[in-house]
Amino acid sequence: MFPSIRLSRHRQTAALRNFNRETDLLPRHFIQPLFVREGIEADQPINALPGVSQLTVKSAVARAHQAAKSGVSAVILFGIPVLKDARGTSASDPNGIVQETIRAIKDAVPELAVIADCCLCEYTDHGHCGIWNGPDQWNNDATLARLADIAQSYADAGADIVAPSGMIDGMVSGIRKGLDDHNHHHVGIMSYAIKYASAFYGPFRHAAGSSEAFVGDRNHHQLAPTQRQEGLREAALDVNEGADYLIVKPAQHYMDMIRDLRNQTQVMIVAYQVSGEYVMIKTAAQQGVMNEQAAFLEVFTGLRRAGASSIIAYNAIEVAQVLKNRLKGDD
Repeated sequence: MFPSIRLSRHRQTAALRNFNRETDLLPRHFIQPLFVREGIEADQPINALPGVSQLTVKSAVARAHQAAKSGVSAVILFGIPVLKDARGTSASDPNGIVQETIRAIKDAVPELAVIADCCLCEYTDHGHCGIWNGPDQWNNDATLARLADIAQSYADAGADIVAPSGMIDGMVSGIRKGLDDHNHHHVGIMSYAIKYASAFYGPFRHAAGSSEAFVGDRNHHQLAPTQRQEGLREAALDVNEGADYLIVKPAQHYMDMIRDLRNQTQVMIVAYQVSGEYVMIKTAAQQGVMNEQAAFLEVFTGLRRAGASSIIAYNAIEVAQVLKNRLKGDD
């Protein structure tokens, strides 16, 4: 007996494959990270992160223009200051590098959403995500007060969304209260709700300048890769505290967490393809063993299929332009 049900009928032609498409990958699904560095007059390529540079404010605005033109929905800003100290004072400076860049982008590209990463690791002389009272003496609650101050300064500068990334207990509620107390009810919180203590962050720490003096690890406040249910509890807590968006980081090695969240919450989920995941594909392509464009598109489609609403990607603008050109071809 020949089969009467043949699913290959859905795949016979390009027209049928497009007609039966279950998952869309569009330029608007992407968020472009931008690293802005204080005290430089020209962009500085990041050797550990090919294709990415530390930018001046002027260059960040130019990249923001490119993002909007390509259809990317938002940029997320990471700052590298000149001054670093134990409390990360520069992070909440009203005239800090991120605050200056927020104002510049909102003035020049008002149609683009601006997200500001809210953490202390780039701003502290010890490279950790919060306040330390001494060796191995983590001060969670003092860290919350600093995060609230930083978020408020970003909101004052015009950020649409702040993104606390340290996985600090109570960070969402602390930031929400601080924002609301200063009449920033409209500013959203994109929480790094499920963030694993991953081996795939190395290139980013070079890019953000948080690895120079870093000693120790972040195992005491980031998730172990073994933890699934604990990750879902973390996300549920952040939703209850007022998170508007939830980030899963890393993304492509934790698609199960994206799917679990998609099944359990109505909050928008953001997948962060981290630096190590990005570099693996770039390196394989440079060695001629992988088609770079095809590999990135496959991974990003997988993230969307798993349930991600948006994707943070270091090559977001370039991928969005490819997708935009394809859409033009379809027209």
